[in-house]
Amino acid sequence: MSATAQITLLDKVIAVVDDDIVLQSELDQRMVTIYTQIQQSGTKAPPQEILLQQVLDRLISERLQLNIGYGAGIRISDEELNQAMARIAAGNKITLEEYFAQVHAQGSTVAVVREQIRNEMTIMRVQQGKVMRRIRISEQELDNFLNSEEGRFLTSPDVNVGQILLSVPTGTSLEETDLILARALDLQAQAVGGTDFRELAIANSADQSALQGGDLGWRKMAQLPGVFIDAVEKMEVGQISDPIRSGAGYHLLKLYELRGGGEQLIEQHFGRHILVKPNQIRDEATTLELLNSLRDRALAGEDFAVLAKEFSEDTGSALNGGELGWSTPGMFVPEFEQTMDSIAIDEISAPFSSQFGWHILQVTDRRDEDFSTNILRNRAQNMLRERKYEEELQVWLQEIRDEAFIEIKGSDNS
Repeated sequence: MSATAQITLLDKVIAVVDDDIVLQSELDQRMVTIYTQIQQSGTKAPPQEILLQQVLDRLISERLQLNIGYGAGIRISDEELNQAMARIAAGNKITLEEYFAQVHAQGSTVAVVREQIRNEMTIMRVQQGKVMRRIRISEQELDNFLNSEEGRFLTSPDVNVGQILLSVPTGTSLEETDLILARALDLQAQAVGGTDFRELAIANSADQSALQGGDLGWRKMAQLPGVFIDAVEKMEVGQISDPIRSGAGYHLLKLYELRGGGEQLIEQHFGRHILVKPNQIRDEATTLELLNSLRDRALAGEDFAVLAKEFSEDTGSALNGGELGWSTPGMFVPEFEQTMDSIAIDEISAPFSSQFGWHILQVTDRRDEDFSTNILRNRAQNMLRERKYEEELQVWLQEIRDEAFIEIKGSDNS
């Protein structure tokens, strides 16, 4: 028997993806996982050929995204991976040891699961980095949303309000209406003078909330009647409104609590940074060595701005000496904001990593600013971004697939 005939085929290539490959063993393993998940959910599995194509497409898409991530220098540290696994276990209300036991019971290993989670985290960072940059929300689009009924509801503050209603039935004479108004003013004076508003509501209010002391409970400001909104927007917590006329009669309101409104003093940072990224020529260790040397030069007295212009790979800030302007909450990735919060003014941080690469950061000034309007607009902008994200993600995934070289070799399952 020839040597060639004795060779046992252990694996084979089923797809070529640019300079990478997808193996039959990967497809087989993923098919087993997907079938297990379908069985556990109680859903009927689609025909094998359909599921096979879907799984292969997913593997190809993942390989493309992982290669983009590796090329951009994205690396998930062991510490980040450990934290992610701990969160998974906590989310399932089990210990980490119990989670590992489940992995073994399902026929896998902790090493395999760690690699799967690492890949998922890498792909998530790639998607966030690539897709979010493509999403643009114009000022006009933002204004239109904020002025819409939905926008006003989603971004309005939460209020806890009580009311007293003195009814003015249809056909009530002007004299009787004046008497009802006078009674409302008297109740207002009693409440302002210290009489418990809830007791006054129980004894006098004609509203269905009277037996609950007139409490309307927590509501979005936008859920209140329009005549209430105009009054509550101008009130301080604990204040009693003047009588408010509506089609039902005269209302007195008390604002018990407010969440999300009023002045929002935010600490801002004025910072600058230098970004360098690992690449095919410069590995992560060399990148870190470069950044440490730049930090040492800045600490020794060299101009940070000059170093940023020469070495920073953040094209958006490098020409301005690495300046990022005044920050607002949520403007930067968490790793960046944590460092920005923790260092003293003019201190140069130790190198730290984010999804974009390695940074050193300097905060040159801080201030407290009222950002109630900005926070409202940022919140609305994030809502619009999240809505566009999934659609833009699918467009981007199709684009990177169209631009890639992909050759399907066929699998043993087909």
